Amino acid sequence: MKKPELLAPAGTMEKLKCAIRYGADAVYMGGPDFGLRNMAGNFTLAEMPQALAFCHEHGTRCYLTINSYPADHTLTRLEIYLQELAPLPFDAYIVSDPGVLRMIRRISPEREIHLSTQANTINHESVLFWQDQGVGRVNLAREMTLEDISATTRAVAIPCEVFVHGALCIAYSGRCLLSSAMTGRSANLGECTQPCRWKYALVEERRPGEYQPIVEDSSGTFIYNSKDLCLLEYLPDLVRAGVGALKIEGRMKGIHYLAGVLRVYRAALDRFCNDPKAYRVDPAWMEELATISHRGYTTGFLLGDPRDVGQSYQAGYLRSHKLVGVIEALQGDGLAVVVVRNRFQQGDQLSLLGPAMKHAVFTADSLQQLQPTGDRLPVDVVHPNMRILLAVPDTAAVGDMIRLPGPMQEFDA
Repeated sequence: MKKPELLAPAGTMEKLKCAIRYGADAVYMGGPDFGLRNMAGNFTLAEMPQALAFCHEHGTRCYLTINSYPADHTLTRLEIYLQELAPLPFDAYIVSDPGVLRMIRRISPEREIHLSTQANTINHESVLFWQDQGVGRVNLAREMTLEDISATTRAVAIPCEVFVHGALCIAYSGRCLLSSAMTGRSANLGECTQPCRWKYALVEERRPGEYQPIVEDSSGTFIYNSKDLCLLEYLPDLVRAGVGALKIEGRMKGIHYLAGVLRVYRAALDRFCNDPKAYRVDPAWMEELATISHRGYTTGFLLGDPRDVGQSYQAGYLRSHKLVGVIEALQGDGLAVVVVRNRFQQGDQLSLLGPAMKHAVFTADSLQQLQPTGDRLPVDVVHPNMRILLAVPDTAAVGDMIRLPGPMQEFDA
């Protein structure tokens, strides 16, 4: 068996560095336009060389998303954009539209092309078609079963990629028209307003203003609101099926989500590929995935017609741990310089999140705020954007995250 590539989102430079540190083999990122996450951080043309250099210095491949469906009047702007990108050493472009592919072939004929899930590739004949067009990898539609995935990988010569974790759209592989119809902002141009996450009520047309009692709880009913995809428990089946890349969704998610998901899938993938016969799913992995933001988990269509997608009956996401700081530097005296992300206080029980699947729990003690003058000010409570000194476990490293555990709770995305 060939070990699949673990592919992670990189919405900003901070997230890109986080993805590499927590185990990604490759990252995908967007530019200023023509992607499907225009409201993510994304990278300017001026920032791309630095991002590419960092990736390649760490042996990580970097792919650029150009996977929107551009209107005819935007093609001149797209051509200029592709010409500006041409000198940059991206390992591949991710595209959906045949016209975009054709333009890339004309402007950057040497560039490797990966096909986005937006192209709705759902059988091996479709993969063979794109293979004939020179596409080097195809992201298979989320509607495919494990059996169909396996049959497809056996029938084609190019690698196939599948999503294994992240948000699901209630639409055919994300080709949703709700946002365009309701807000004038197209999901297929990277401007989705996520109307599938809004609150809805049922009204009979002859009884305007009379809302039918269909609520599931006090937050409302979210009839388009799918649980999140999680295929961790079926990772060995995907590897045996010959999948070439395992993709994680989430360019608009934070570094806590990215680190938590990546380190779990990295640990699982390495353990299975190192010793398939002895492999077992570690319960700690699923426990870790429950600590980070999610809407409940589903296996989607992998096992056939989905029975566990369901509505996720809450207005926000669930999590049990909150990111409160990131280690910026280590002092020789056992203290770390920490950039605070969320409030915590003296005496709180904190946990350390690093790339390895280890959990160091410690107490916030002797908090000191670093002043611009270099002085240290003792404090009992710390707040976002403060730089503090904090005593951390010996296993701590620069880039590790500090979390505040708590009960499972709902929060806004």
